[in-house]
Amino acid sequence: GFALTTVLLSGHNASWIPDLIWVGPAIFYGGLAQFCAGMWEFRNRNVFGATAFSTYGGFWMGAGIFVVLAETTKFLGGYGPGDVTNALAWFLFSFAVFNTYMLIGSMRVNKAVFLVFLTLEITEIVLVIGFFNLSHGGTEWWLHAGGWIGILTAAVAWYTSAAGVWNGVAGRTVLPVGKPLMS
Repeated sequence: GFALTTVLLSGHNASWIPDLIWVGPAIFYGGLAQFCAGMWEFRNRNVFGATAFSTYGGFWMGAGIFVVLAETTKFLGGYGPGDVTNALAWFLFSFAVFNTYMLIGSMRVNKAVFLVFLTLEITEIVLVIGFFNLSHGGTEWWLHAGGWIGILTAAVAWYTSAAGVWNGVAGRTVLPVGKPLMS
């Protein structure tokens, strides 16, 4: 859910996927489905997985509904030109703070999970710069760069997800994920 939604939004940010196609998957697949996975991870006593899945499920639902409401409000004449981009910058900044300590925690999971959080951290920081830049009359260059880095994040997340599924059903390592960076 995270990888698919990330590639759709990142492709839009990189300017090659049409606007708003990512919103439905963000709310339901990256959002609701991932949030539910987080709740099941709580049941499994996996605090890291529960926190990551449920928080990013909430991220996607929040981002999706924000864009729906922002588009509706913009249509009704409520937002100024820099309001939405400034709000998105603060939204992403807040999640970059969360992602920073999850990145540190991911060092105890495996290299693949660490790389998901590392590429996501870079994506979020570049997008924060991009949205602040846009809200102050700048160009879309940073936003496009964040989109391309987000596509890399999605690819790493898909690999990590595939490794979890394939290694689990095979009962052996089919796709390596690497040892934790810290024990």
